[in-house]
Amino acid sequence: MTRIHHLNCGTLHAPPNPAASCHCLLLEDANGLALVDTGIGLHDVRDPLGRVGQVLIDAAGFQFHEDQTAARRIESLGFRAADVNHIVLTHADPDHTGGLADFPHAQVHISVEEHAAVANAYCRYVPAHFAHGVDWKLHSAPGMNWFGLDARPVSPGFASEVLLVPLFGHTVGHCGVAVRQGTRWVLHVGDAYYLRVELERDDHPVSALTAQRADDNVRRIESLAHLRRLARDHSAEIDLFGYHDFTEFPSA
Repeated sequence: MTRIHHLNCGTLHAPPNPAASCHCLLLEDANGLALVDTGIGLHDVRDPLGRVGQVLIDAAGFQFHEDQTAARRIESLGFRAADVNHIVLTHADPDHTGGLADFPHAQVHISVEEHAAVANAYCRYVPAHFAHGVDWKLHSAPGMNWFGLDARPVSPGFASEVLLVPLFGHTVGHCGVAVRQGTRWVLHVGDAYYLRVELERDDHPVSALTAQRADDNVRRIESLAHLRRLARDHSAEIDLFGYHDFTEFPSA
């Protein structure tokens, strides 16, 4: 079975909002390594203004710490950046793609809808994060039904199944990433919610922020409803968590 490591690969803090994590996954398999999202990268740390820009730094509260980058986190586990063969992106916002250039030989898996927005230079994305020449692998037609949701298999050749699960709304092609762990699944929901409290209530202050930053808020609400259903009806089968809530990291 593929082993999962939970990594915080960056911090965002724009007061009065609480500090937010960049919760990435490292999938460790006999056939190599894969990342789910890449956080804030080495190149961002070394050239924040050139790579990210002051406006975005101020708006999202980007913090630049080399020891938090995916490359350094992976090295601290005894691996090399070159061991990462695959990257699976939930979506292409800059706090998720900053580390792509640190793994230039990895194949990057993404929904075809999200890639189209990147290719069309949609304004919310940072072109510098893709300038090194990304080896894209696009995923389109649903391949299976996964707990009532369409899912698109990713094929990194690992012992555990890996799926892109469309959770559109935050961006046009936003997906969760599901990884089988024996009889259970882990579901990384990306930015389908910012804080776990959104699974339980609509009146938390963070809900206004998630609505504001959604490309399609109607679809975001639909995706959130699916996650609430999974959390309610399938908690014995699925462990789900988001990208930005520090409280969702597993306890040591």
